[in-house]
Amino acid sequence: MNHAQLTALGRALRLLGEHGESLTTDTPDARLHEVGADLRRALDLLEESVTTTAPATRCPEHPTGPVDESAPDLCLLCETRRRAARRAEFNGPAPRPRPAEPAQSRYGVRGDRPQPQQRWLPELWTGQVWQLCGTPRRDRREAELFIAAQRRGPRPAPAYRLVHEFTDYEVLRVWGTPVRTDAEPMP
Repeated sequence: MNHAQLTALGRALRLLGEHGESLTTDTPDARLHEVGADLRRALDLLEESVTTTAPATRCPEHPTGPVDESAPDLCLLCETRRRAARRAEFNGPAPRPRPAEPAQSRYGVRGDRPQPQQRWLPELWTGQVWQLCGTPRRDRREAELFIAAQRRGPRPAPAYRLVHEFTDYEVLRVWGTPVRTDAEPMP
């Protein structure tokens, strides 16, 4: 509800309050018709300002949730939770399943014996550190072609290198010369 709707609705309701205070047993029919018109105007303003659907339940947590006619607040979600709590009172808490033990392997657990993966890592020199550029490749030729394309690109780095990763890291080839530069050069 915006400010204009709020003020218009407030005015209409205050006018209805004044009508209610002035009603007596001998109020003429013309005055009653005027009250009816003001009442309809207030209802129209109220309908214009409401943007959401009417709540289906009386539950403050799930006002538009599914309805259960037998629940005191008509909320199926809350009634399901209450029923589960009542069931736990009578039957006791549900038994907890035991955690399954991992099957033992004669080769050990993966974390204990990491499987070596052969990959080629393209890296570029940032002026301070070697940084991974692109994704690690499974094929050496593909990694070298990637670095060649980077060197021909619009903004090549001062140096590139190809690192072979198997169980250790081994620098295979370096393009350019990496020179250490300060982050903020002094004038």
